[in-house]
Amino acid sequence: MEKIKHNKFKNSGIIFELLIRQITSDTLSGKDSLALNLIKKYFSKGELAKEHKLYQTLVNTKVLSESKAESLINTVLELSARLNRTSLRKEKYNLIKEISAIYNIEDFFKAKINNYKQYAAACTLIEIHNSLEFTNPTQAVENKLTLLEHISRVDIDKEKSGDRLMEEFVGMDKGMRLLTYKTLLERFNSKYSNLSDRQKLVLKEYINNISNTVKLREFVNDNFKVIKLELTKLNRTVADQTTQIKINEVVNMVKPIEKTQNVKDENLVSLLQYYQLIDELKTIK
Repeated sequence: MEKIKHNKFKNSGIIFELLIRQITSDTLSGKDSLALNLIKKYFSKGELAKEHKLYQTLVNTKVLSESKAESLINTVLELSARLNRTSLRKEKYNLIKEISAIYNIEDFFKAKINNYKQYAAACTLIEIHNSLEFTNPTQAVENKLTLLEHISRVDIDKEKSGDRLMEEFVGMDKGMRLLTYKTLLERFNSKYSNLSDRQKLVLKEYINNISNTVKLREFVNDNFKVIKLELTKLNRTVADQTTQIKINEVVNMVKPIEKTQNVKDENLVSLLQYYQLIDELKTIK
């Protein structure tokens, strides 16, 4: 009995999310993003664009009752059967080929994304539905249940406002998302134009690795070490004793993030403030 194995290279939803992330990374690096061209080319029309809309329907639909959620899933599966599978495979092959020519394909697919579990379930369920082989029914049920629980969810953590904003952004149609992104970027450049290079690097790493918790934690902890060393050295050049005491207090506050903890917004804010303090101390004569 065949069992479908999920493949990120075939998941149009995941590929689209990674391209959006790449646009952010390229733009913050000060270069034109070829990923934007790929989105316009492959997700504006064609079978890949149609399939991507089906993924978005399953992953980003507002909360529904269980019966409506099941009806939605069944409708999406029926629509997926109308896609030209040959054209779809060809478009995906060409897209992956172009991505490989521009970026390191392993690094490109290494980043974690929101709703990965739901995207994987959607992809697997669609593959099972359109497979000519007899597949494992248990696998189909498990993936359908994953989507049912996601669409009919009722427990929403009100504390995670950032997650809600991200869900709203992901739920927008493609044109609106790109327009929103452009607006946010312009505001970012306007608001943070006076940041130092190291502060900009902090923001860039945060955006690039917001889902890569391990790498982001390592980056923050490495910067904390540098900050402690620089503040300690600079403190020796400060003549005012009261200022020295305050700087020592700051140094004692700089502590690494434990391996069991994730990076929080306040950790990034602290990094920015520490670097601001260092720059101000360097101006003291």
